Amino acid sequence: MDDFAASFAAADRNPPYLEDGEVHLPAELKKSLDAFYAGGWDKFSLPTEIGGGGAPPSLHWAVAEMLVGANPAAYFYVIGTSMARVIDRVGTEEQRQRFCRPMLERNWGGSMVLTESEAGSDVGAGTTKAIHVEDDVYHLDGVKRFITSGDSDYFENIIHLVLARPEGGAPGTKGLSMFIVPKYLVNDDGSPGERNGIITTNLEDKMGIKGSATCELTLGADQPCVGYLVGGVHEGIRQMFLVIADARMLIGVKSASTLSTAYLNALEYAAERVQGPDLTQGHDPEAPRVPILRHPNVRRLLMMQKAHAEGLRALALYTASMQDRAALQPDEPYWERLSELLLPLVKGYSSEKAYLLLAQSLQVFGGSGFTKDYPIEQYIRDAKIDTVYEGTTGIQALDLLFRKIAKDQGATLLRLAGQITETVKGGEGDDPLQAERVLLGNALEDLQGQLGVMGGHLMGAIADPPEVYLAGLHANALLEGLAEVLIGWLLIQHAEISLQAMTEADEDDRSFYQGKVASARWFAKTVLPRAALRRSLAEAETGMLMELPDAAF
Repeated sequence: MDDFAASFAAADRNPPYLEDGEVHLPAELKKSLDAFYAGGWDKFSLPTEIGGGGAPPSLHWAVAEMLVGANPAAYFYVIGTSMARVIDRVGTEEQRQRFCRPMLERNWGGSMVLTESEAGSDVGAGTTKAIHVEDDVYHLDGVKRFITSGDSDYFENIIHLVLARPEGGAPGTKGLSMFIVPKYLVNDDGSPGERNGIITTNLEDKMGIKGSATCELTLGADQPCVGYLVGGVHEGIRQMFLVIADARMLIGVKSASTLSTAYLNALEYAAERVQGPDLTQGHDPEAPRVPILRHPNVRRLLMMQKAHAEGLRALALYTASMQDRAALQPDEPYWERLSELLLPLVKGYSSEKAYLLLAQSLQVFGGSGFTKDYPIEQYIRDAKIDTVYEGTTGIQALDLLFRKIAKDQGATLLRLAGQITETVKGGEGDDPLQAERVLLGNALEDLQGQLGVMGGHLMGAIADPPEVYLAGLHANALLEGLAEVLIGWLLIQHAEISLQAMTEADEDDRSFYQGKVASARWFAKTVLPRAALRRSLAEAETGMLMELPDAAF
């Protein structure tokens, strides 16, 4: 882990550069990638039938949190195994042998290629063309932008999964197909052959995550760009969502991990930095100075970070455990539906909340946090992209509302609410968490009230289409509210376990368990009551913003 993390700052200070159509990585970053592959982490969670370790999703994401938190820019280069997994799952047998096998055996890189300048998040507006040559072979023509790990001189070859529209393809996402596009064409023996017509024509100059090469890729400009229709079928958006879902989960885990390490840095600094007297000493100039950890406002800042860091991790791992269950019980569709419902929360809420709270991590450091003496300023720069990557938070919120809740008439969410209700009712006798259970129950009721109002607007939009705006204006608030209810629920469960374990714990473990209980109590009393405000705002919504003339903004 130390070797993998070593280039975190170096790659930021000395980022990749573009020369003669190829991206060159700094030596320090290449050493980090060497450490990753030498440790066998690329094979850790791959299916055993293609040479992997077969780790389940819960273990995969727990390890991914450590790695992507240690060095996110480096981790983004090693997604070739994810691309190989997709090709193995939906490619033809010939494609599995030609591409998947050498990708894994020779540690090739990979990238997902969706975005175009004019289309942006509207993937279906993409104009990259695919011209049929023969069998599954096509020539692609177009320009793609914002392609993470789109090129580097580290890998022997890079396999891109590209969305393009075949000639005569329908408009929108339904007309898109997915193609395997290698940087170098692949010989029969699996070795790289001639250079393919996919060239890096620009490298984005970014505010953060600078060690990660974000490329503009031009396809078919000077020579044909050969692509192979994945699986021999035109099901591009469905196939690409296998990659997108994994990427969204990764970004949520990255956000949670970054907040966690920022909090730990801030905690260490607060325990060591001596400044000012204890508040009980008033203005006594002779009073002894104390570590800033003793100051009320610093404790408030730290608990805010601690409770959310633990909550975001709990949300991600709970989602991963649902992925476990979906794999173990494929005949029970609830587990897959639930993991899909949770995904926009992991991605959207984690990225938004982590970025906001990283500013509070810096606040603990005061002016020192604004310098490069500490990693906080880089954490903030590197984390901002997380709210934009793989669909902005607004897109995640609309996905939650329309695809995950409305599509099944709230059935999955209703069953999940039943589980939460069991925890609300779960206290017995002199329950030390009774107050927190009441707060959780109140928040769940307010969340359901908010959703009821929004559902009414969706129904009303059938007869009066503009009424959909009234629901859309509160989609982000719904995502935030649902995530916070789930986190409050998970943290109370953590507190239940901690209270039981505390009776037999030694001093160090007892402090750990006390902290877990404190996180649950702080979150319940400070965060969960916000659900009432969201409900009242949804109930009072008039749609004024949508009626306002554009010129008034």
